Amino acid sequence: MHNFNLGEGKHNYRVPDGGIHRHCPSGVWHATAALAVEIVSPGDETWEKLPFYVAHGVDEVLIVDPDTRRIEWLALLECAYVPVERSRLMDLATTTLATGIDWPS
Repeated sequence: MHNFNLGEGKHNYRVPDGGIHRHCPSGVWHATAALAVEIVSPGDETWEKLPFYVAHGVDEVLIVDPDTRRIEWLALLECAYVPVERSRLMDLATTTLATGIDWPS
């Protein structure tokens, strides 16, 4: 998992906190991702990025909120994200992930 630019170029892109690709990407701009990871921080635009991710066919979005200690796993279903309890890409459930995180005090 690494940081990357998701989009078409310097005038139309977003930068997730991390992500996973189906194939080893090269270059600066990546058209899509299998999974985009967003870590909520004060004043960030995590939730506002979702329509962009839908438009770029990102299969799943993992949103981690350290303040509330909540995890939202979203899967692309037709033209929108729906909450899921388990990733379709890997054998990992939100509850398993949440209990494995060393949350900040």
